[in-house]
Amino acid sequence: MTWDMRPLITIPILVLGFFALAVSTESIATSKRGISFMPETPSSDYDILLSSNSSPIAWYYTWSPIPAPAEQIFPWGDGSDIEFVPTLHSIGDGDLAEDIEKLSNLTDASKHLFTFNEPDGTTDSGGSAIGPREAAVAYIQQIVPLRARFKISHPSVTGSERGLQWLRDFELACREIDPEDGCPTDFVVAHWYGDLGGLAWWLGQLVDLYVNGGQHGFESEYDLEIWVKELGIPAEPEEANLAMMEQALPYLDGLGYVKHYAWFGTFRPQQANEWTGTGVALFQADGGLTDIGALYLGGEANGFQAGDKGRDPPPPPEDDDDDNNEGDLDGDDYNGGSQEDGDNSDEQSGDESIAASVDVGRILGTYLSAALVGAFWNYLNI
Repeated sequence: MTWDMRPLITIPILVLGFFALAVSTESIATSKRGISFMPETPSSDYDILLSSNSSPIAWYYTWSPIPAPAEQIFPWGDGSDIEFVPTLHSIGDGDLAEDIEKLSNLTDASKHLFTFNEPDGTTDSGGSAIGPREAAVAYIQQIVPLRARFKISHPSVTGSERGLQWLRDFELACREIDPEDGCPTDFVVAHWYGDLGGLAWWLGQLVDLYVNGGQHGFESEYDLEIWVKELGIPAEPEEANLAMMEQALPYLDGLGYVKHYAWFGTFRPQQANEWTGTGVALFQADGGLTDIGALYLGGEANGFQAGDKGRDPPPPPEDDDDDNNEGDLDGDDYNGGSQEDGDNSDEQSGDESIAASVDVGRILGTYLSAALVGAFWNYLNI
């Protein structure tokens, strides 16, 4: 689907200005904002994001059921007030059962669960490539029982007509398998890579499907809960992303049914590739916040400005044990950050959101710069 085919949506600047005035420092502290974990991002960057007293970041995810290593993401202390949201990324050859088993290792602080990341996308482009009926069978048999422990999401499709049709077909398959309950869900996940008008269009499509569709248990927008898990404008300059963020943050903060969102860009420019570009990055090359990074943390109102850096990690204790990472991410568990390769840039410029998490051994090279791939594998194999 191209931009020209998408219904034109305009959001007057005065409306955005109203939202901006309504979102105070206090309301930012209600913590809609989160981040994705990128294993190559230095711990000092996570320190300023997650350990600063005035940071609004309240949750993070890894595209897997395994949390990030505590010594990397919380180098200076306890991160118990930050929710880790696990992901059941795909079905695979027994992968789903193994990933579900790993959920038992999580603390009670993890209350939400993402399922099936971009099943309408191909594995080459970052999707999990799961058919609607196959997903429905697995969802009903293996994921619905997890509602006793977690609030679970429906699969997170690409922000596109293709993704919308996948959700419709998924619902039909669910009702065929279980006519009474279908595939119940507690919240909906959105991905969007594009401008604010496109984001508003995509959220409107999801509201129409889940509220007006009448089969999901959401009687109105007030009952609906949407998490925007991936957001940004890849391959565009920082100025375009800054303008997008300046509009999107107050817009999302002002939507009652949007409960949480995460900007895609928890990295430095040297970690970017052709698809991502450097314009979405929250950090400068030396680890200082970009203008985007400072804005995402609340800007001067929260005490942040471009160039601010986190603390380097403390030195390890002398009796540091190599086994103290047990239970954290390793090379078999981490599904990596979602980054598209350059071949699909035209499709993305429509409003296709083809960026997802996938098996790190298959697509890590499209995400990390070549110099970091080897270093990442060495890190995982320590």
